[in-house]
Amino acid sequence: MGITYIQGQVKGPRGKPADVKFLIDSGATYTVLPQTIWKAIGLKPKRKMSFTLADGTPVNRSVSEAYLKLSQGKAHTPVILGEESDQALLGVVTLKILGLVFNPFDRTLQPMRMSLC
Repeated sequence: MGITYIQGQVKGPRGKPADVKFLIDSGATYTVLPQTIWKAIGLKPKRKMSFTLADGTPVNRSVSEAYLKLSQGKAHTPVILGEESDQALLGVVTLKILGLVFNPFDRTLQPMRMSLC
């Protein structure tokens, strides 16, 4: 469930970053970029995947990879290539790659306890 927003930047092969206002969505597995953003930074589809929305609706979306930067860190992450009307979402895979966890009580990102196993 999305609760709060965070400002970030994404960069693709074109090298010029784009500013993005992400909804932190603890129910979303992958990060989603709206079509205007991923096209502007030059992302190309790498594969297609099927997803189920919260209301049970099945959708197919292309997936690519982007470089994401937040005030808490930066990393390379998989991203869903959204459609024009899709909202920018920051999913849990990206949060884990960055070593972050969302604290729903104070609506902040915190460092997660890291484990080697």
